[in-house]
Amino acid sequence: MMFATLAGGYPAADPTARAPSPSAADELVREILAEQAAAGLGLLTDGGVRWPDPVAAIGGALLGGGRGGGAAPLWPGPITVGAWRFAANAADELPVKQCLPGPYTLGRRFAADEAARPALTLGFAVALARECGALAAAGCPFVQVDEDDAVLIGTDEAERVLFREAHARLLAGLPPERPHLSLAISGGNADAAGPETIFAAAYDSHFFDLLAGPDNWRLVTRAPAERGIVLGVVDARTAEVDDRAVVVWAVGYAAASGGRGEERIGIAPSGSLAGLPREIARLKIELLGEVVVLIERRREEALAAALDPRVVDKRSAGLGRWTRRGRRSGA
Repeated sequence: MMFATLAGGYPAADPTARAPSPSAADELVREILAEQAAAGLGLLTDGGVRWPDPVAAIGGALLGGGRGGGAAPLWPGPITVGAWRFAANAADELPVKQCLPGPYTLGRRFAADEAARPALTLGFAVALARECGALAAAGCPFVQVDEDDAVLIGTDEAERVLFREAHARLLAGLPPERPHLSLAISGGNADAAGPETIFAAAYDSHFFDLLAGPDNWRLVTRAPAERGIVLGVVDARTAEVDDRAVVVWAVGYAAASGGRGEERIGIAPSGSLAGLPREIARLKIELLGEVVVLIERRREEALAAALDPRVVDKRSAGLGRWTRRGRRSGA
């Protein structure tokens, strides 16, 4: 079934505040989960409020506080599991995902020099596999790996090889019973890296920012048909109201590409909403929920129209055919 989710962060009550205290963060996570559920999102997150800069927080933890010069990434034990478990328990029946920065992005952000970057990147991949394994053991159903720096790969063959090898190592280090893994790219166009780079590792789904990176549509249309696609089509960069018709069109276009179908499509903001006022962020996720409901109803109506009217409802049985509610029988 099609679903809506956040792509990244969600604003706290005070967008200028730094990371809140643990008790304040717990309460804020509960609020953010409730807002997502009320808006109709089907896959929730904690909004990233515990780590406003996840690259710095998680990358720093893997390096023991170092900057990556001569240090090799080492997994110190679960970093995000406690936060995920709290959110999952607070979310009742809805699934909660955990977002992690990807090894290629961490390598670019932490390398002290270019000569050290390839080894550092691969070290991050191995360490992140351990973190994903810990999340899997805790029962996390969905892990999103954020590789925003993939937009910098371009046509450089050495960068393409490094990206592919890093993600091959990350996936190779996971247990057989792994969570659903989603590779996410926002902030620009990654299409120049080519589908043979972006889709080389066997991720279950992919998120693409289609507003800051409209050329990512080329990747959407060339993605393996069995993989899910999460469309970043609600603008996280502006407080302006998004056009619901455009979001619906995007779902239809992506669903038709390669025969993927709507059941392998998700929708999301184009990136983190953390920089927007809370009330604006709420309106944007409510629009996502509205689109999911709209498309579900359209599918249900199409199914109802194809059924024997006697099995749909009493009204259809009396008329001898199914008609959309609100329409006159002679319309």
